[in-house]
Amino acid sequence: MDTHHQLIRFLRDDLDIPDALIPEVACACELTLRRLPVVLWQRRLVNFIQLDQVFQWVETVAER
Repeated sequence: MDTHHQLIRFLRDDLDIPDALIPEVACACELTLRRLPVVLWQRRLVNFIQLDQVFQWVETVAER
């Protein structure tokens, strides 16, 4: 599974981001996944606990 599909699955399944917002978030992070935590936090789509999950997920994906 490629990174884009992993991102979509993570946003939808793990963080419960509404389907309508996923394209916006994915587009904002198109160049680098490292922006994902900032994008989600700025749009108030995650709480502090979820933010930690996002950082961990990004690290895991970056290691592959």
